[in-house]
Amino acid sequence: MAGRSLNKVLLIGNLTRDPEMRYTANGAAVVSFGIATNREYTPTNATEAVEQVEFHNIVAWAKLAELCSKLIGKGDKVYIEGRLQTREWVDEGSNKKMYRTEIVATEMILLNSKRNTQSGFEEVPSNVTSDPTVEETGNPSQPQDDEIPF
Repeated sequence: MAGRSLNKVLLIGNLTRDPEMRYTANGAAVVSFGIATNREYTPTNATEAVEQVEFHNIVAWAKLAELCSKLIGKGDKVYIEGRLQTREWVDEGSNKKMYRTEIVATEMILLNSKRNTQSGFEEVPSNVTSDPTVEETGNPSQPQDDEIPF
């Protein structure tokens, strides 16, 4: 009997590039983008704080992919929840085995209240999830008028 395990990632960071949308041969939507997170610390032998930046590759599928493609862009601050996944392949040019670790997103929350667009500022939903029970507004805690029993 196998023991229980957990593969969960929670990140808050800024997009380093615009989402790149594509579709698989079966027609499934997939989007990829990068985010940067940073932390500040003071080494034991130093007096000044040092900032360390980490770059993360994010992948989202299906409806979440389509919404990420429409709602977020380079520079936006987002919360990403998902799981780690490492893919491997053989590079055709060098015949070397290559690896890429990425976060497969299951939820995305846009932390910016507004996003600059070509036509000015546009209101966007703040919470987007891959949960199909959550409407496109992404706000599961706020009932719709027709859901209120009185």
